[in-house]
Amino acid sequence: MSNFKPSVRINKRNFTAEWKLFPTYRELKRNLIKLIDESYDNEVSVSRSKRGEWGEWFENWAMSNGKPVIIKQGWM
Repeated sequence: MSNFKPSVRINKRNFTAEWKLFPTYRELKRNLIKLIDESYDNEVSVSRSKRGEWGEWFENWAMSNGKPVIIKQGWM
């Protein structure tokens, strides 16, 4: 099975994207509010593997009522 470290794509003001790798999904979720605040459009895209599954899973996160929520998710 494919296991890889979760990564986050942060959209920047000059229409570029910055990628950050995290050792675990748990560590990524701890930093999610800060990552969303860094983003130009207040949205980040997470790519990760899921335990026991093949392929790459994606999640788009944004803030809602002061909490990060998934607005879109699925298999790539």
